[in-house]
Amino acid sequence: MEEQIMIKDIMAANEHITLNDKEIAVLKENFPSCFRADGSFDMVRFSEYLKDKVEISQEGYELKFLGKSYAKMLVSLDTETVIVPNDSHNSLSENAISENIYISGDNLDGLKHLLKSYAGQVKCIYIDPPYNTGSDGFVYNDKFNFTVEDLIAKLSIDEDQAQRILDLTNRGSASHSAWLMFMYPRLQLARDLMNDNGVIFISIDDNEQSNLKLICDDIFGEHNFLTCISRATGTPTGGGFEGLVNEMDYILVYSKNVSHAIIRGMEMSDSDAEIYNEVDEKGNRYLTRSLRRTGGEDRREDRPTMFYAMIAPDGTEIYPYGPTGYESRWICASETAKQLQEDGLIEWKKTVRQGEEVWHPYQKYYLENRTKAPGNIWRDFFVPEEYASALWDDTEGNKKATRDIRNLFDDKKIFETAKPIGLIEKVIAIGSSPDDLVVDFFAGSATTAHAIMRSNVEKNNKRKYILVQLPESVKKGSEAEKAGYKTIDQIGIERIIRAANKIKEDNPDTTADLGFKHYTLQEVSQSTLDKIESFDNSGFVTDTTVYDEFGANTVLTTWLVHDGYGFNNDMKLLNFAGYSAYWSRNHLYFINPDMTEDAIKALIEKYNSQGDFNPQNIILFGYSFNYVEMENLKANVKMLRDSEKNLKINLDIRY
Repeated sequence: MEEQIMIKDIMAANEHITLNDKEIAVLKENFPSCFRADGSFDMVRFSEYLKDKVEISQEGYELKFLGKSYAKMLVSLDTETVIVPNDSHNSLSENAISENIYISGDNLDGLKHLLKSYAGQVKCIYIDPPYNTGSDGFVYNDKFNFTVEDLIAKLSIDEDQAQRILDLTNRGSASHSAWLMFMYPRLQLARDLMNDNGVIFISIDDNEQSNLKLICDDIFGEHNFLTCISRATGTPTGGGFEGLVNEMDYILVYSKNVSHAIIRGMEMSDSDAEIYNEVDEKGNRYLTRSLRRTGGEDRREDRPTMFYAMIAPDGTEIYPYGPTGYESRWICASETAKQLQEDGLIEWKKTVRQGEEVWHPYQKYYLENRTKAPGNIWRDFFVPEEYASALWDDTEGNKKATRDIRNLFDDKKIFETAKPIGLIEKVIAIGSSPDDLVVDFFAGSATTAHAIMRSNVEKNNKRKYILVQLPESVKKGSEAEKAGYKTIDQIGIERIIRAANKIKEDNPDTTADLGFKHYTLQEVSQSTLDKIESFDNSGFVTDTTVYDEFGANTVLTTWLVHDGYGFNNDMKLLNFAGYSAYWSRNHLYFINPDMTEDAIKALIEKYNSQGDFNPQNIILFGYSFNYVEMENLKANVKMLRDSEKNLKINLDIRY
């Protein structure tokens, strides 16, 4: 039997979740022999497994904050929300075939849904979370209705700690601990989304940058830290006093696995290409760099195997010597140098060393297909010429982001903290391939979607996005409220639509995916919960009121995502003697009520006669089926299992 995953089952399972359940499950799967019969963990035996590979230390440090244990527990709790498709929007021609996804809902729930279909599949994540500045409106707003007694039992903490945690959650807090407790589970879930090549970019400012670095070290591992990008915002703030002003914010960059992480180079500008000032006989531009190692670790003793003779055009042996005559080394091994010569990538030039003209080898680097390695300082305004090579001078500032919003929304400042489109374009360019999936679960004004659409059209890329945004109320009296927008996600959705229309207007021949499917995460109403709680699955009648409140499309969407098919799936609508069912590869879903005997007969006939039809899991929405229908279906499925075809079919009833 498959696990039962409807709301009733999830709520029951969540009751038993305790601290570190997720981590313990991983250990049990991979190191079962380290668990004793009483369930305790044998750390000594575990250490034996690791001792030859990992240096085990008894000392170290970690980030501790009020609510860390609580935050870790939240990772293991399953979401009790359902996924409601926006059928009217999704059925529009530009959206029906789109692979882009926009989710309105709490991103903690959104990430948990996404993990069921996209775990280990995401190459690039960009997020711009609340900075907790005191003016950005951040307060802790995750509400799980735990009691002091619940937390004492689940987290093994004392009453005082439990009460302090509840104070943070119940009253809403903007403390550092509250912000860390808010971010920790989301970043942990984000890591689980990433593939081995994956990277995450997180925008932040000075207020929480140091804390963010510590929790990212905790979650991703210090060794997976790639860089901290410093970005000149173009909007300096002085904090109301005469003195230093803040002109920067930051982007922390982490990998899932540093040994597999891929950071792509940037396209060369005309000024970047000017250094490729030599031309070969075919007219191809290139530059040359000395084959001798320069700078640090350039001595023979640093890499003895890279001190060897190379044969100059006149047959003389050339060794690497430094400017003062010391024994140096080449930049590569002799085998590599030979291959470079065979490939025509070594150029010999005469140079002067200690007053004597000698031959010296240079490696050729061609301009064609060359990219520029990204640095970690990004800015958008004038850079003195002597520093220009060290700074990125093509990243747009925050004022440009504000103008972009105004241009789309009839010169209204609908959103105040948008990031520039050019910034996100640069992030996705270096963090993903042209056909990768990009996730942003603090979507805000949907700049990420805008950047991906523009980049796809201009550079003929095929990136896809999944955005998640909380339906957070806009500020009272804001231009957004005056313009009729009630929540932030409404602004994001409207921006995508307006940006897509503008892009199509400017590029009428484009075939890029400029649509998106929209879904809302919805908590189950109390009345439905009451019906779910009281429903008697052994009865002879169905409870169509539960079916009516969920709706077939909501149940189906939630199940498809849970079962690993995602939002873009190959689901087919099947007709069994007038009864509608839903088929996606290995799962056949029966959600609608009023299944007849003729429908069951048609189902059995399809299994027996159609060779490519063999879903191994038949899933029933329990509220739509009475006892007789279930027993009839069970009996017929058993006959299929016992037949000559020996079909392996699981029958799963979900509530």
